[in-house]
Amino acid sequence: MSEMKEYAPGTFCWPELVAKDADTAKEFYSKLFGWSYTDVPIGDEKVYTMASLGGKEVGAMYQMWAEQETHGVPTHWASYVSVSDADEAVKKVKDLGGDVLMGTMDVFDAGRMAMIMDPTGAVVSLWQPIKHIGASIVNEHGALCWNELLTNDTVQAGEFYTGLFGWSANEQDMGGMIYTVFMNGERPAAGMMKIDKSWGEVPPNWLVYFAVNDCDGCVDLTRSLGGLILNGPMDVPGVGRMAVMTDPQGAVFAVIKLDRM
Repeated sequence: MSEMKEYAPGTFCWPELVAKDADTAKEFYSKLFGWSYTDVPIGDEKVYTMASLGGKEVGAMYQMWAEQETHGVPTHWASYVSVSDADEAVKKVKDLGGDVLMGTMDVFDAGRMAMIMDPTGAVVSLWQPIKHIGASIVNEHGALCWNELLTNDTVQAGEFYTGLFGWSANEQDMGGMIYTVFMNGERPAAGMMKIDKSWGEVPPNWLVYFAVNDCDGCVDLTRSLGGLILNGPMDVPGVGRMAVMTDPQGAVFAVIKLDRM
């Protein structure tokens, strides 16, 4: 089991589902990944649900707030990046041409967070840990293993994220398609690729990947549970077998059977 005790700044650390129907989402992901849940009251009759595997937290979900639904926010997966100082990171966001959607705020004694949008329109959250580092396990069946930026402008996005997190960008030609691997020091931090027009109306976004033991089996199970398969299953040489899908409420995510777990 890949247990985490801390995350280096610039590392994705937490996936979070914002759902129009949290109860339906709980049922889907428990059947798909084997998650169990703990509901944590956060005031105003709102609940934040922690998802776990074997007693180790892997992510969270919550019932979409009324104001979010009023603004047309769809059910979606959100991604958090660990930072050493959320306030300083927010200042960088503005200097680099990004937008701050939600300024820094304390989340009880767990940490300090902010939500930002890069210059190309993709949204990501910042997490300064205090008592909660993020996911306790990664790279295991049903746990976070990768994050990938889909954008219309890889140059502008690359400049933003390398400036914000100190990442370096390593471009790879994958059969005529350029895939960028962001490096956080010597470790891969995330991927990036340009949105292809053939995909239709896809907005810039950060795609969450969960590791699975059997990609094809997960695809079949997703279909049987009311989800949709958008792409795959397909093999990525040297990486694993993957698929992109949605849950029954339309939240997009990816699964991958890594060649090495």
